[in-house]
Amino acid sequence: MPQIRERKALAERLEAKGITRRDFARLLVLAAAAVGMPSSAIAAIEKVRRRPSVIWLHFQECTGCTESLLRASNPEITEVIFEAISLDYHETLFAAAGYQAEAALQTAMKENAGKYICIVEGAIPAKHGGIYCKVAGRTAMEMLDEVGGKAAAVIALGSCSSFGGLPAAEPNPTGATGVPQIFNKKPVISLPGCPPNPYNLLGVVLQYVTYGTLPARDALGRPLFAYGRTIHEDCPRRAHFDAGRFAEKFGDEGHRQGYCLYKLGCKGPATYANCSLKHFCDVDGAWPIGIGHPCAGCTEQSMLFRTPLYQTVEITRPTPPDQYPPILTQRASSGAGAIAFGSAVAGAVIGGGLLAAKRIGGSAAPKPPPPAKEV
Repeated sequence: MPQIRERKALAERLEAKGITRRDFARLLVLAAAAVGMPSSAIAAIEKVRRRPSVIWLHFQECTGCTESLLRASNPEITEVIFEAISLDYHETLFAAAGYQAEAALQTAMKENAGKYICIVEGAIPAKHGGIYCKVAGRTAMEMLDEVGGKAAAVIALGSCSSFGGLPAAEPNPTGATGVPQIFNKKPVISLPGCPPNPYNLLGVVLQYVTYGTLPARDALGRPLFAYGRTIHEDCPRRAHFDAGRFAEKFGDEGHRQGYCLYKLGCKGPATYANCSLKHFCDVDGAWPIGIGHPCAGCTEQSMLFRTPLYQTVEITRPTPPDQYPPILTQRASSGAGAIAFGSAVAGAVIGGGLLAAKRIGGSAAPKPPPPAKEV
């Protein structure tokens, strides 16, 4: 009976907002499907009594991560922030400003202490006390320490927040760094990418909302469901790589035919991300390789803004999944010696088989065909 009353109350709240149960069920199905969650998660999400509070901080960045999130359509971001989560502070999307915005931040922190999710977009400048980035008189370092320290978990969204990104490129005059490198009070989930895929963020948030857990992560804090495989492993141009078909320069015949972009500097073999499986803006082919440009390795600190764009990367795994045995693209002609050797081997195999048949069955076996004549 209590569960029935809870579900009825939820339905009444949704209907009061003009949202039917069918609309809400559609949101849950789309959200779960987008991030690969099992169907059982839908029922679990329905039982969540309160939307989790999300506080979103902006530091050294271009707002590209937010822009990418706004273009998600299955489900739409408006459905997510109004029905799946409670976005209580976001400087870019806020209608409020100044003291009103700061009051909203403090209220959200106080009412949801230890329960809210802190999302950080942008690098944190550490030189000279962090004076290169301030919001409401506080440095990025101070805000991260205060807001992140009272959160349940911190999500470093984008390459800038994950490891410094563009602001940390040499000579890095502001001492820009990522959240994991400077903050250790709470668990940090890194979602690198320039920009990151918004569904990777949605997957982390929905898992936390539904089960109260964080996804399995690699040594760099990246969720394995999104960063467990290289782009090269699932690239739609992989067959061309295996067959030795490469574009040699932009606009050549191979490039127009959709050949592999490795020789043009594609970082796919060394880049862990799911871009080749989950494209951007919900448009098939909307990602660098999909539009004919090599992967820039934006999820990898060792490559982004540190390795020349068109420099090839080393194949560190000379066996699958990086490489397969080469496929012969030209037929080789057989010489007389090869034919004679092959005939001798075939004759020995046939002769051995006949001898074994006589010993086992005791019946006369058919005569072997005459050996091939040497050329």
